[in-house]
Amino acid sequence: MNVKSNNLNSVYSADLPSRAVSVYLYLFQRTNKELSCFPSIKTICKETKLSRSTVKRALGDLERNGFIIKDTRLRPNGGQSSNLYLLHAEK
Repeated sequence: MNVKSNNLNSVYSADLPSRAVSVYLYLFQRTNKELSCFPSIKTICKETKLSRSTVKRALGDLERNGFIIKDTRLRPNGGQSSNLYLLHAEK
């Protein structure tokens, strides 16, 4: 079983709300070979059909449970860019 399959099995077997599973699956489908991606919250909302507050709660659920690491990214002028999400290779 590869790393990506292990990640999915861990999420499915975890005691997470459905919102967190939905957002994790969205992030999972957009990861690169380093298991990272950087969609904006607005994009996640649009593509998952979830509200902004639901997506933010889901990201918090995933971060608290160790499924993602959120890294705030800044533009050269100091403004905030989209966050970088790192999916844990082994949970």
